[in-house]
Amino acid sequence: MGIFHDLRGSSRTAIMVAVAAATVGIIYGYDSSNIGGALDFIAKDFHITSEADKGLLVSYVIFGEIAGALSGGWLANRFGRKRIMVLVAGTFALFSLLSALAWSVPSLAIARILLGVTVGISIVVVPMFVAESSPTKIRGALLVLYQVATVFGIICGYLVAWALAPTGNWRIMLGAAAIPGILITLALMRAPDTPRWYMMKGRREDAAKVLARIDPDADVHAELDSMEADHAEAEADRAKGTSTFKQMVSKPYLRATVFVVLLGFAVQITGINAIVYYSPQIIKAMGFSEQDTMAIFGLPALIQFIGLIAVFVSMAVVDRMGRRPVLLTGIGIMIAASLVLIFTFGVGAAGQTDPTNIHLSGVFVALGFLGLVMFTVGFTFGFGALVWVYAGETFPSHLRGAGSSTMLTSDLVANYIVGVAFLPLLKVLGGGGVFAVLGGFAVLAFLFVWKFAPETKGRPLDDIRIFWENGGKWPSDYDPTHGGTAVPEPRGPVGGH
Repeated sequence: MGIFHDLRGSSRTAIMVAVAAATVGIIYGYDSSNIGGALDFIAKDFHITSEADKGLLVSYVIFGEIAGALSGGWLANRFGRKRIMVLVAGTFALFSLLSALAWSVPSLAIARILLGVTVGISIVVVPMFVAESSPTKIRGALLVLYQVATVFGIICGYLVAWALAPTGNWRIMLGAAAIPGILITLALMRAPDTPRWYMMKGRREDAAKVLARIDPDADVHAELDSMEADHAEAEADRAKGTSTFKQMVSKPYLRATVFVVLLGFAVQITGINAIVYYSPQIIKAMGFSEQDTMAIFGLPALIQFIGLIAVFVSMAVVDRMGRRPVLLTGIGIMIAASLVLIFTFGVGAAGQTDPTNIHLSGVFVALGFLGLVMFTVGFTFGFGALVWVYAGETFPSHLRGAGSSTMLTSDLVANYIVGVAFLPLLKVLGGGGVFAVLGGFAVLAFLFVWKFAPETKGRPLDDIRIFWENGGKWPSDYDPTHGGTAVPEPRGPVGGH
């Protein structure tokens, strides 16, 4: 396939740096799924009975993630992308062990919040690091690697829960996350920081060395001059008293800010983490008993494995098809999946009064599983892969940290809403009602992306600002390979595509 040819033709340093950074996604994914596997065992030990309290327990980590996402951009600019990622991986290992040692709900909540801070920082810093360390032609694919690592972590979390389910040992389920945290810390310590961060700190020689290693075909001096000009412009704005916040809520970047806030919110409000956090509960709601651990934990792992295949497909096509077609295709699959699940629970569970204790017949169990697979595949192919691409690409370097923080904070706010509300809604509305709500959000997300998402395929990272400075469309005479010569730009159904 074309992606593998592009990867073979790219700098080994660029690929190794991006892979090392993307592996941080493993800890994010593992944490997302292992709490779902451990939830019932924790609830039994700590005598948690209400669905709302279970949802709150799952969501404690999101409080920390929001705090981490808000501070991640500033930390990355102040101390460097690499240093912060090393700190994230190391403290993740520490707080995972603290979670395993919890002696009460409050102590577990504190550990989960601290764990969330590290995860929140990571989901801001990793896309910045990878975007700034990738050659243009494979930047999208390398950003999608973060989602590959995240889904792999989710699968590992479910498999560990499956293996430990007979013992009910939730402490090992949570504490095992320290292992990838330690390994990733060691892998990251050998990576260099990004050329753009070195330029922000006036270290042009270091930036030149890293850029030459990452992209041997690049015009190093021209690219560094462009970064230097961008940084000088940012410094001039600061000297005038123009804060980062003011730049983001003023033209030309107000449009970009609104776009990332709404896109980040749409990624999670459509409900993927309801599937990740609560797959064991959803599987039980389809009629499986608590004793059937192979179904309760094995089926979610299988669903995520199929989703992982979809991420690899997305990775292979994102730099060829483009960002918009991949994203719209993924959301379309999620809408279709919602319809399947609405039918499954609405018809298959008709007349059953307790929506959390239903019994589906064989054909409806199969349809339910198909719907969950389609929902996960649609997400991992589209939103799951592209959220990291747009987080890393949308803003120029002097606003990239703040822009990523803004987008992913919005993402996490929606994640919190879903995490807290899903189980109570499942009890009140049943599976059909819940997926009708999520499907409605997916339809709105599809329309939003169709209207406003830019196509950044093949655009040099520092040129993407042109899209926003030109009112949300690419100039008709802009040519990314010829410095702006008059080459007509093909346009989609909405300006700027």
